[in-house]
Amino acid sequence: MIDSVLGGSAYINVASYSGSTYVNGYSGNQGVGNMRYNTSSQKMEVYDGSNWVTLNTGSATVSLTPQAVSILSWAERKMLEEQLLDKQAQEHPAIKDLVDQIKQKQEQIKMVQTLLNSPGNDIKPSMIP
Repeated sequence: MIDSVLGGSAYINVASYSGSTYVNGYSGNQGVGNMRYNTSSQKMEVYDGSNWVTLNTGSATVSLTPQAVSILSWAERKMLEEQLLDKQAQEHPAIKDLVDQIKQKQEQIKMVQTLLNSPGNDIKPSMIP
């Protein structure tokens, strides 16, 4: 029986259904409220004084939000693109040269960003090539 399921992030949806079974415990009949596990139905049952009643159980659904699915789909596409580019770079020298140039430019961008983000920088846009 599920008591609770909590979503811990903005990327998880949690939905639940709570079932309930009413058993009159004040009927005075002996054994009311006794519980057992029915191995045939694989369900919990409770004795209501005259019959064994199957307990209604709750359920939970846990899924990713549409945003999380979108992010994962994007990441998968990027991963496949990079794998293809790496394969093509191994097979074609012209593509390898272009990929090397891209990596060099990315390193240059990181250096300029580091300078721009450093405390007290006096760098003006005209100073950056």
